[in-house]
Amino acid sequence: MTPLSNPPLSKNGLEAYWMPFTDNRHFKGHPRVLVAAEGMYYTRDDGERILDAVAGLWCVNAGHGRTAIAEAIATQAKALDYSPAFQMGHPRAFELAARLAKMLPGDLDHVFFTNSGSESVETALKIALAYHLHRGEESRRVLVGRERGYHGVNFGGLSVGGIPANKEDFGPLVAQVDLLPHTHHPDHNAFSRGEPDWGGHLAGALEEMVEKHGNQAIAAIMVEPVAGSTGVLVPPQGYLKHLREICDDHGILLIFDEVITGFGRLGSAFACEKFGVLPDMVTLAKGLTNGAAPMGAVAVRKGIYETFMDAADPDPAIEFAHGYTYSGHPLACAAALAAQDIYRDEGLFACAGELTPYWEEAVHSLGNLPHVTDIRNMGLMAGIELDPIPERPTARAFDIYLRAFEKGLLIRTTGDIIALSPPLIVERHEVDRMMELLATLLKQAV
Repeated sequence: MTPLSNPPLSKNGLEAYWMPFTDNRHFKGHPRVLVAAEGMYYTRDDGERILDAVAGLWCVNAGHGRTAIAEAIATQAKALDYSPAFQMGHPRAFELAARLAKMLPGDLDHVFFTNSGSESVETALKIALAYHLHRGEESRRVLVGRERGYHGVNFGGLSVGGIPANKEDFGPLVAQVDLLPHTHHPDHNAFSRGEPDWGGHLAGALEEMVEKHGNQAIAAIMVEPVAGSTGVLVPPQGYLKHLREICDDHGILLIFDEVITGFGRLGSAFACEKFGVLPDMVTLAKGLTNGAAPMGAVAVRKGIYETFMDAADPDPAIEFAHGYTYSGHPLACAAALAAQDIYRDEGLFACAGELTPYWEEAVHSLGNLPHVTDIRNMGLMAGIELDPIPERPTARAFDIYLRAFEKGLLIRTTGDIIALSPPLIVERHEVDRMMELLATLLKQAV
């Protein structure tokens, strides 16, 4: 793919953009600029290619520069560039919702569109609270998340999220929230391959919360089936099924945040299929459009949707007072439909599953290298945990991140953890190249 003609960026040209989740002062002194992408590679502004080991930001599952997606967006833009989402519809939104409902397991058969994973989380939490209100259980106002969970950056998602650094600048958030303990205990489950065999009992903490808050207090619990942004924490054997059983026993909605795990990351369309657990809601984004357009979604079970329909006034009435200007945007829908065609036609979910054993062996080959304290993996995801430099947390991993970029490899770090999640089109020789580069960098790390 030929890069667009871009004038060189001066220091002044960098200044106006306040970059998200970025050390702006460092970046603007040492910019890392991408100008093109195709397949497994980005192209830097100096013309060098960068092997993408993180699918952009967990989202480019089918690889970069997909012509079919670009053409679908262009065609749709020429026909209908925008359609109001309130009291109006357009064909692509209905087509995409039906497509997703058919892909999802069980009776997860109604879909509400958003523009991002963060908005999907907010939407799911609001649905949960309103659902119980419509059922006459207005006492259910407590929302449960999990330590080290990441559910985006809006107020509800931050509240049920469990990464303290993301919350500390923003004061009180949603008040009635509690957090389950996380499941990462290296003394018991370090260097696990797939689901750890220790830790399933930790789901029992939800029972303790029911006792603490009362049997009619908890509205919903939200968890990532595999926690991604905190450094790839894989659920212990039986953990998610135990959560489902407790939710059933106490009338609690179970929400799976599949913004990262959806669309093939674990070798199946969705993680709920992989683990054999049917949640009440699923949040989606990222791979939905292959990262080509901002879009998210919330899939809900039939009974939840019907509760809203049955509770509304029989006269014309809005059943759920919520939505976004760009919900189900025509261009995003076109991108999503084209992405789903690629996933299906190329069998990319199955490809991810077939490559998983090779990926597992490759990432665990780094286990004896300097500074590595843990490696865990599932599907085409892996977390490589490093011991931190004393009094300089995050510095060791970030230094490796910077040096990897210089050497032509894009990774992601969170704290002192290297997170990997390549596009599903990755081939064995590219996996080998990733591990060779990481091995060299780990051996050289201070």
